[in-house]
Amino acid sequence: MSNEDKLREYLKRTLGEAREARSEVGRLRAERTEPIAVIGMACRLPGGVTTPDELWELVADERDAIGAFARDRDWDTDALFDSDPDAAGRTYVREGGFLDGATEFDAEFFGISPREAMAMDPQQRLLLETSWEAVEHADIDPRSLRGSRTGVFAGASANDYGARLLNTEGWAQIEGHSLTGNTISVVSGRIACHLGLHGPALSIDTACSSSLVALHEAAQSLRSRECDLALAGGVTIMATPGMFQYFSRQRGLAADGRCKSFADAADGVGWSEGVGVLLVERLSDAQRNGRNILAVVRGSAINHDGASNGLTAPNGLSQQRVIRAALDVAGLGVDDIDVVEAHGTGTPLGDPIEAHALLATYGQRETDRPVLLGSLKSNIGHTQAAAGVAGVIKMIVAMEHGVVPRSLHIDEPSRQIDWTAGTLELLDSARPWEVGDRPRRAAVSSFGISGTNAHLVLEAAPTPQPSVQGAEPGNPVVPWVLTARDDDGLVRQAARLARWLHTRNDLSTLDVAWSLANRSSHGCSAVVVATDRTDLLAGLDAIAARRTSPTVIGGSAIAGRTAFVFPGQGAQFVGMGQDLYTEFPVFAAAFDAAAAVLDLESAQPLRDVVWGRDRELLDRTDFAQAHCSRSVSPRTGLSNPGV
Repeated sequence: MSNEDKLREYLKRTLGEAREARSEVGRLRAERTEPIAVIGMACRLPGGVTTPDELWELVADERDAIGAFARDRDWDTDALFDSDPDAAGRTYVREGGFLDGATEFDAEFFGISPREAMAMDPQQRLLLETSWEAVEHADIDPRSLRGSRTGVFAGASANDYGARLLNTEGWAQIEGHSLTGNTISVVSGRIACHLGLHGPALSIDTACSSSLVALHEAAQSLRSRECDLALAGGVTIMATPGMFQYFSRQRGLAADGRCKSFADAADGVGWSEGVGVLLVERLSDAQRNGRNILAVVRGSAINHDGASNGLTAPNGLSQQRVIRAALDVAGLGVDDIDVVEAHGTGTPLGDPIEAHALLATYGQRETDRPVLLGSLKSNIGHTQAAAGVAGVIKMIVAMEHGVVPRSLHIDEPSRQIDWTAGTLELLDSARPWEVGDRPRRAAVSSFGISGTNAHLVLEAAPTPQPSVQGAEPGNPVVPWVLTARDDDGLVRQAARLARWLHTRNDLSTLDVAWSLANRSSHGCSAVVVATDRTDLLAGLDAIAARRTSPTVIGGSAIAGRTAFVFPGQGAQFVGMGQDLYTEFPVFAAAFDAAAAVLDLESAQPLRDVVWGRDRELLDRTDFAQAHCSRSVSPRTGLSNPGV
């Protein structure tokens, strides 16, 4: 081989290797930046919010969820209050955002003893409940995840329940469970243990940014193939009034307990509590698995303030950097974002720093269309470790409804902020969220008092692929299956489902039936059977009121696989099985095998009888209860003498 030929071969080989290297780099970058699908979510928030839909109702109705201190905490509110911020151990605030029923827990449902449940921090209880709900919201039976590579990433910061229990009456009976019941690491570990999950289980405490950091870490774990599904969220329950006492001495609280995000009247933070959980999956897997995708996390980033004007003081430059890093992962620019769900605590120090960081990034746009700025904290207060995930859920439901809700308590935009420095507009009124030539997109910020910042870019769900199924048949008989551990649970479930469905006329009765049938099954069940929505809803109302109804069947559920029974004995009708024959080869093969036997001794072919037009012929005993003295070998199809 000549030197020229050798050089040619070398160049070809080198070019091929370069192409392979570029392809590998592209693959690795695609994995590092793969979008993450949100396929399920659940929450409990102030204002009686127990579902994402109820959160939408709260923000759409522009309701204020702040109220008096919760009565189930046994706080001596009269002794706590003092208008003097310097009064030791007191608070000059009388209101906050609290969860209804934060002390309630269905321990039996999770197989937890009453003693252990009493020793468990309510944060563990609520995360356990909402994690189960988030999985079911994705039309997945939580029990089916046992042994799977599903991760748990839980943000939690408050840790005062254990101290509250110490030396109380009954302490000796629950002391053995107090360690696991009040250790932050168990917040995530208990979920993984109960559901039998084998992915990473991390409890994350970066204070107020905990839940958004948890979602970022879940996305990273999915991209690196450490897990295939992940639960991500955060929780805060204030078992003691400590946060009010500490921040009163710092003069950091809003006097009326309300966050006035970016308003001129902003005078401090308003504390509240809550919990939110998302179930997330790689977008490519979610599409392949046929999931109902609620939204897509295009990119996220975290960083720290570093050396700033004190440990707890925000750093505007670090906030700018985390925004740009999240956009870089998402492959987007500042012009691609419609709305920013801000941290927006309503403090005179934090709000201007955050607003100027947003003006320096999203405010520098080539388009005249401003980026809209709001904060859920103006409705429900600062839910601390749950704040980030609550903002994400708000943006997901806002995308679904095509409306950006307004922020409350804005007398006028803060005069400490130079609103002319960029195209940033405060949401002092609700705005329609139009769809142009690209999907709706929002950014969510969360900054921790620890100095850890998180920023996330959220995008509306991709347009679903057209269904390959046929049209819904007219007036089908539809079963709605309800299942619970006991009668009381069944009654509560029926009432809750009925309330929700009365507001959702857009839902198909068959879709509801499918989702209910795919939920995990428990011992006590009821089935509402009817041909129209009105009768189905009436059946739910009957269960909720403990009334009998001709459309309701009750009983005990038996675990097993679904079976269809074709009984004959008068149930036959002309044309029966024809659609099954067309759609399902297994049914067609079985029908053909039966017909091959029966036609040997019948005056008319079975197919002509069943799919003909003569009802009287089909009702004749020799066809309605057909039998034959021959059988057919399932392997050869040859007729053999029978009995």
